[in-house]
Amino acid sequence: NLYINISEENKMKKNIKLIAATVVAMGLLASPIASAKEIVIKFSHVTTEATPKGKGAMLFKKLVDERLGGKVRVEVYPSSQLYGDKAVLKALLLNDVQLAAPSLSKFSKYTKQWALFDLPFLFKNPQALNCFTDSAKGQALLGAAERKGIKGLGYWLNGMKQISANHALINPEDAKGLKFRIMSSDVLKAQFEAVNANPQKMAFSEVYNALATGVIDGQENTWSNIRSKKFFEVQKDTTISNHGVLEYALVTNKRFWNGLPTDIRMQLDQIVKEVTAQVTQFALDAAVKDMQTVADSGKTNIHTLTDAQKEQWVSAMKPVWAQFEDQVGKDNIAAVQQCNAKN
Repeated sequence: NLYINISEENKMKKNIKLIAATVVAMGLLASPIASAKEIVIKFSHVTTEATPKGKGAMLFKKLVDERLGGKVRVEVYPSSQLYGDKAVLKALLLNDVQLAAPSLSKFSKYTKQWALFDLPFLFKNPQALNCFTDSAKGQALLGAAERKGIKGLGYWLNGMKQISANHALINPEDAKGLKFRIMSSDVLKAQFEAVNANPQKMAFSEVYNALATGVIDGQENTWSNIRSKKFFEVQKDTTISNHGVLEYALVTNKRFWNGLPTDIRMQLDQIVKEVTAQVTQFALDAAVKDMQTVADSGKTNIHTLTDAQKEQWVSAMKPVWAQFEDQVGKDNIAAVQQCNAKN
């Protein structure tokens, strides 16, 4: 009996030690020290730091450092240093990066609705664009890719697009037969086919060399990108067409974002809101300054269309709307036109 009692007592002591160790471990897991592990947010994008998007990314990092230093660290990878156009969204879904800001043209695999922003001559000016993106319809559209795991956080403006080539593009007939680089967008493909040009899908990082070597004849882009990537150095003529908009979607991995501690997520949401407003101003300022820089270079002839000439381009390209109105939403097109009327 004595042996049995001693044996049972030893078992009890072992059990008490095991319970005590478990309690200590649980306490450590719940302690502030253990829960204070720094959250790393990798932000990958394809433009330089001198663009509105590049400046926005750095401002986001700065504000996070100031307000959430020690809790959240942002690492910014510009100019396709980490991922290019094609790979970044796959990386985002794998949580290899946590933030990206591709053009809305790049999301056709995840939502067709964002093709709205590619329709030629849909948006009258940046003010009309901001009117729509700030509206209830625009904000609702921001969630169009969530079912695929991509959460839209905000719209980042780059600006109105211009068109360039190695000869003057004054009338739609001037584009006939030319090879134009486009982003991966069926709408942009249809846009150039409407003027009998040959659209070529190509990564942003490849455009300069393709223009320089004659692989493509022309391109469409904002003044910010034309200046920062030096496209004007390899294009003899640039036309102020304002035929489209370049708008980015600041996106994250839905599971990652929703899994953040509530207080941190709320602070990040507020920072995103502030940075988004500032990016708009960066873009508006850049459009003026970068156009002037390109003009002052003397390396490309800048052409301004008359109202009659612009109307020819509108007439040639506007039928593209009917091809895509079902997927982008007739109601969204109507909402944009209401904003055009106000601006």
